[in-house]
Amino acid sequence: MPTASTSLVVRHAKADWTTRTRLERLAPFLLVAPAVLIIVALRLWPLALGVNFSFTGDGDLNGTPVGFGNYAELLADPLFRMALRNVGLLVVLLPVAVAIPGMLATFIFLKVPGHRLFRGVYFFPAVLSPVIVGAIFNLMLGYDGPLNAALALVGLGPVDWLGDPGVAMVTVTGVHIWATFGMALVVFLAGFSTLDTALLDAARVDGASLPQTIWHVILPSLSRTLQFVFVTTMIGMLTSMFGLLYIMTSGGPEGSTYLPEFYVWIQQGQMNRPALASAASTVLFLVMLVVGTLQISLLRRTGRTD
Repeated sequence: MPTASTSLVVRHAKADWTTRTRLERLAPFLLVAPAVLIIVALRLWPLALGVNFSFTGDGDLNGTPVGFGNYAELLADPLFRMALRNVGLLVVLLPVAVAIPGMLATFIFLKVPGHRLFRGVYFFPAVLSPVIVGAIFNLMLGYDGPLNAALALVGLGPVDWLGDPGVAMVTVTGVHIWATFGMALVVFLAGFSTLDTALLDAARVDGASLPQTIWHVILPSLSRTLQFVFVTTMIGMLTSMFGLLYIMTSGGPEGSTYLPEFYVWIQQGQMNRPALASAASTVLFLVMLVVGTLQISLLRRTGRTD
């Protein structure tokens, strides 16, 4: 029959065990709490303030609620509609922006001759400033520049790469892809480091060609990496092209190279319309959220189908 001292020891042991269990359950929350607080204070709270500010007026109506007036003005603005159309063009060109670093990373992983040199050369553009990249390509793509001179040697007429409204946006996007694909290349190489080499060996033994190996072995194994690269590349194209646009076209010709971030800068910095700029920023955030969610959903569905 247990004594009083034994019962006391058991109660103390149970209390200690309960305390340790509670601390173990709280530990993950305590560890992530600083990061969550930083995100809330520096990201989510300013985002909420910006969304709230987008429902107020500018100028004489500064601080006065105007409902969806700013959003109605955005939809009526041909420059903002052009910016949204250019977002659609970026979505169409996104697979190209992902396929280029993906294919190059595949060749490096398969150790083609010179792969060590290519690893450094391909990443080099990523360390250049957008201002430098824009200035270089302004010289190369000028109407009397070296690219048109090379086209003339093969009997092709000159192209107004930055002055033709139908060509300028594709040109700037191509320059952006060249300048930034190095980061996606690094992500793909990191994904390849987790690839099961036994699957590649089995594909070689079965006589699979390189395209078959890429389609049936490499792509399914890198589905998570693909999701990450697709989303981050799209976000980069929507939020990191300001420098190139400013240096290469300044939004022209005829507003054909406007993107939402450039429109936000124009309204905030030159037109002194901060509330309208906040509305444009909110629309840009919603566009990124919708496009990113659709991309992840589509890639996951494709992965299950495969």
